[in-house]
Amino acid sequence: DALREVRRQVARLRGAPGQGLESLPVFGTVAARFNDDGVTALYHELRRRLGEHGLTDARGVLEDPGVHASTHADVIIPPDRIGYLGEIARTVRDYHRETVRLAHDASLAWALEVSATHLERTGAPQAEEAARSLEPSLRTELDGWPELLERYRAPSASVSGREVATHRTTLSGTEVPRVALPSTTEPGTLVRFLRNENIPGRFPFTAGVFAFKRDDEDPTRMFAGEGGAARTNRRFHLLAQGQPSTRLSTAFDSVTLYGFDPDERPDIFGKVGNAGVSVATIEDMAVLYGGFDLCSPTTSVSMTINGPAPAILAMFLNVAADQHVENAEALAGRALTGAERDDARREALASVRGTVQADILKEDQGQNTCILSTEFALRMMGDVQQYFVDHDVRNFYSVSISGYHIAEAGANPISQLALTLSNGFTYVESWLARGMPVESFAPSLSFFFSNGMDAEYTVLGRVARRIWAIVLRDRYGASPRSQKLKYHIQTSGRSLHAQEMSFNDIRTTLQALCAIYDNCNSLHTNAFDEAVTTPTGESVRRAMAIQLIINREWGLAGCDNPLQGSYIVEELTDLVEEAVLSEFERINERGGVLGAMELGYQRGRIQDESMAYEQRKHDGSLPIVGVNTFLDPDAAPLPDSIELARSTLEERESAVARRVAFQSAHANEREAALERLRVAALSGGNTFEVLMDVVRCCTLGEITATLFEVGGRYRRNL
Repeated sequence: DALREVRRQVARLRGAPGQGLESLPVFGTVAARFNDDGVTALYHELRRRLGEHGLTDARGVLEDPGVHASTHADVIIPPDRIGYLGEIARTVRDYHRETVRLAHDASLAWALEVSATHLERTGAPQAEEAARSLEPSLRTELDGWPELLERYRAPSASVSGREVATHRTTLSGTEVPRVALPSTTEPGTLVRFLRNENIPGRFPFTAGVFAFKRDDEDPTRMFAGEGGAARTNRRFHLLAQGQPSTRLSTAFDSVTLYGFDPDERPDIFGKVGNAGVSVATIEDMAVLYGGFDLCSPTTSVSMTINGPAPAILAMFLNVAADQHVENAEALAGRALTGAERDDARREALASVRGTVQADILKEDQGQNTCILSTEFALRMMGDVQQYFVDHDVRNFYSVSISGYHIAEAGANPISQLALTLSNGFTYVESWLARGMPVESFAPSLSFFFSNGMDAEYTVLGRVARRIWAIVLRDRYGASPRSQKLKYHIQTSGRSLHAQEMSFNDIRTTLQALCAIYDNCNSLHTNAFDEAVTTPTGESVRRAMAIQLIINREWGLAGCDNPLQGSYIVEELTDLVEEAVLSEFERINERGGVLGAMELGYQRGRIQDESMAYEQRKHDGSLPIVGVNTFLDPDAAPLPDSIELARSTLEERESAVARRVAFQSAHANEREAALERLRVAALSGGNTFEVLMDVVRCCTLGEITATLFEVGGRYRRNL
């Protein structure tokens, strides 16, 4: 439409309204799109005209597309699906309206049935009519409720083929139920419970996605990343020592986060290995996780990286596969054949557990490690998930949809939840548009939230699980496995304060208790000194102890659903859910998540909420103990022993030397591998499939530079 109007205006200005509009020197371009053929056509026309005026012009590398306007569009969300968030809000509200109707009919049927026994059964036909309005599955649940109560009152229950104790015995001899159930027999009340809450492990999974918490694995993640790969590996082994399961969470330095290699350049060298580990090659990755069985069912690895996530993930999966092959060869006492090696690599990909963050939408909205153009980054995320589908990678999550960084940037809990869930539904829509069935990717989605001090954090997981389950079932027709929202919690870094640092452990304890009560699937507790420095070994040990004390000593944590049945929790759940749905509608009015991002809506909202927090903190209307309330008149300055931990000169020089040695060893393979990556990107092939081979002979920086050529650099919308 814009192209037509401009052409018509040019024709009028030239006094030739009858001239063929397409012959006018007006070019339709999409300047925000990398490698746009409309821009290329304009470039060739300018070259031709400048040549007519005597400009000497060597032939360029871009072919003339022979068009006057952009001819293709990379559609992430199809036009007929732009209103998906509005539909999602309606789906959840319709579900709750149906709950009210069904609860009324169940109560009516029960009341009429009771009345009929006292009034010569004249109400029996009416009772039967009211009962018929209930869904068959709901009637089955109501009829089976007494039996369910008995099963949970028994000493043990069978779950996935194993017997699980249903009670825990206190020192006083009290048998505390693992899952506490309502004692009501009134059908209307039960209908509301079954549809709004239900027991853990049952739709809509408000109380949790599993029937019982695991007894053999605490939801503890051990976070590390500093200096070189060897130093971080030593820290991982220290943190994992004595733990029944190994759950590693990895922080990368800013050089790696932006897809560069360690280098002697002044703007890079000083940042290598600071505030995260430096990883530039597959060899670095092997050192980083050396000594851990990456394919063990008790090992899980999380990697906090976004822009260059596909390349880092390819390195990790290769290391896991190589390790599995080596273990198989050691077990067999011989070298494996080619077919056996292929089988071992397939087994590794099917076994490896963990997640890579890779959430490029929240990077644009709340953080800043976007490196590739948004469209191309989203395409590569889809390529990763397609590879997971094709190669049966079923225990590793291809994306951790992150609200934590949105919260750390300043968002309040409702905005954190709404923006994160809307990003999650955007990935669902974009991958459906690629032709992937929902069942092929929905189980590979995970979430990452922050827990702060506000009341809404108490129900954050409950609301997220309920919305996700209802929408995945009723809007997308997904199976129960896909309806289960799994998420990791990290206690709030924003709530850590440099003043009275010892008080930070109190805040972290409350936030961790909140997360455990709400059945988070994994948890990281911040160290008290992270307010000013990279945590020390002792402060990390204290942070881990917070979780262990809650899980193993705190009595009520022995119940798997302690929040259910609380009036305030139920009220908060409904209030927060409605606030999230309203935010969905505001985003929907702006063209969905991608349209709102073009307008800067999400970033603006986060910044406004951050400013409100800071203002209230400084004027004292938001009391923070030890910061603006209950101040210590004799408070001493921070001790000299607290300083920012940094990588050593030796570590930085070693990282550069390792990168140079790797490049030298693979000099003959590099160009051919990078060319295969270029071809895959430009021809629509699966870039991750190629990356799995490319990372064996190319560094992270070489891969990033190649992707810049074919996918474009990130540019923020203005």
